[in-house]
Amino acid sequence: MKLNKLFLMACGISFMAISSANAFETKADNAILMDFDTGEYLFTKNHEEMIAPASMSKLMTVYVLLSKINEGEISLDDKFLVSEKAWRKGGAASGGSTMFLKIGQEVSVEDLIKGIVIQSGNDACIVVAENIAGSEEEFAELLNETAEKLGLENAHFENATGLPHPEHKISVEDLAKLARHIIKDFPDFYHFFKQKEFTYNGIKQGNRNPLLYTLKGADGLKTGHTSEAGYCLTGSVVRGDRRLIQVVAGLESNKERFEETESLMTWGFANYDNYKFFNRNQILAEVPVWYGATKNVDAVVEKDVVKTLKKSKRNKYTAKVIYNTPLKAPVYKGDKIGEVIISYKDKVVDKYPLVAKDSVAKMGAFSRFVENIKYFLFSAE
Repeated sequence: MKLNKLFLMACGISFMAISSANAFETKADNAILMDFDTGEYLFTKNHEEMIAPASMSKLMTVYVLLSKINEGEISLDDKFLVSEKAWRKGGAASGGSTMFLKIGQEVSVEDLIKGIVIQSGNDACIVVAENIAGSEEEFAELLNETAEKLGLENAHFENATGLPHPEHKISVEDLAKLARHIIKDFPDFYHFFKQKEFTYNGIKQGNRNPLLYTLKGADGLKTGHTSEAGYCLTGSVVRGDRRLIQVVAGLESNKERFEETESLMTWGFANYDNYKFFNRNQILAEVPVWYGATKNVDAVVEKDVVKTLKKSKRNKYTAKVIYNTPLKAPVYKGDKIGEVIISYKDKVVDKYPLVAKDSVAKMGAFSRFVENIKYFLFSAE
């Protein structure tokens, strides 16, 4: 078969690879800035390194809890019992972040979600772990199973809280992916993350996420701090129809954490935007079909092709459609018949499959005979 190439100029479009995106500088030891819609990285720094996540790892505890609600195994109104272990290890006597639960108290699942997300309660996390899995150790196994299902390759959990453990580690990249999953998978519950205060047992506590109070569009997710992890934050900000997710870790103070996260978010919105190459099912070519009941089949992309691009270089990219011609019937709807190649200065940066929009049946025997006659008569040209 002959290779046919159709060039399409993609005006106003560009794409930046991770390696060339790091024009921003941060004091954080580890950092990542991700576009929510495309999943592309605007900035990275030691993003694959497994680190102590402190209370940011509670995002995985919340993910498992919300999954159980979505699956119908538990409800927001269900009551979980507070054990002595949960009180002793995570309660007021522990000196860590707490919801101030009491031994033998029955607490609603909804209040426990708020206690984890808003108050960062270690006691709330242990109560959730024990009531779902029987023990915190068994719950950690569930956390690791869930992480594997979500494709988090640099994550390992030993507890439900993020309290220090030499093997309890995760990368900021996986935390960003986890945050994206929470926002996508649980839209009915995500509002808890932007609630600024919660009162339980007569004690009011404010949300520890500093972005919620000063940064326009901030709506989550979770802070963390231990002596090993430093000051950390997994954050989300929405402006217009765009959302960015960031994770920073290893900062030296709460003030530095706020300044670095605000600066990174501001830089991301100022320098990058999302640009659409093609619409889902947009016809990019008509491909001839040999022995087909119809002479051509429309070639389309299966989904919207949207890229997160640096604004200053969006005009420098081209898109090229490549397909084999002619195709041989039968062709079935959804068959891959080519690909769309995105290039920058002749360097390929991405590829997308080109598929048949409809099926094309094989023509009958007599029609094929006629086509063969035509081919032998006119192919000498």
